[in-house]
Amino acid sequence: MQYAAHIDDPKLTKNQSLVLSVLQSSDQPLSAYTILDRLRDDGLKAPLQIYRALDKLLEAGRIHRLESMNAFVVCCHSKHGQIHPRITAFEICEGCGKVNEFHDSRIEDALTRHARGSGFKIRATTIEVHGLCGDCR
Repeated sequence: MQYAAHIDDPKLTKNQSLVLSVLQSSDQPLSAYTILDRLRDDGLKAPLQIYRALDKLLEAGRIHRLESMNAFVVCCHSKHGQIHPRITAFEICEGCGKVNEFHDSRIEDALTRHARGSGFKIRATTIEVHGLCGDCR
């Protein structure tokens, strides 16, 4: 399947646009190797090409890495042009694999207060909550 590079964002290279397009078209998190498999027909042949694009998309806040799954998803905030919160949380369904990104200011406030109390400076936080979504329960 050929993926159209998103030309509407001049800050993205062709490879970054292709990787972002694959992630946007998926309803589940994808590993780097799954992305590579989907983009072979578009000229991407080496894992390093995918990892470079993923690194830049992560740095730009366009995607997230789900550590527990070693997979990537599109940031829901970047889809809507919103400012991304410092603390990101994900509900990950163990039944169907769907991922829901959410932000709760109470969680962020509690973690910020705790860090401040111990003298710790939070750079970034990702919370992954595993369980079953409403459809799978």
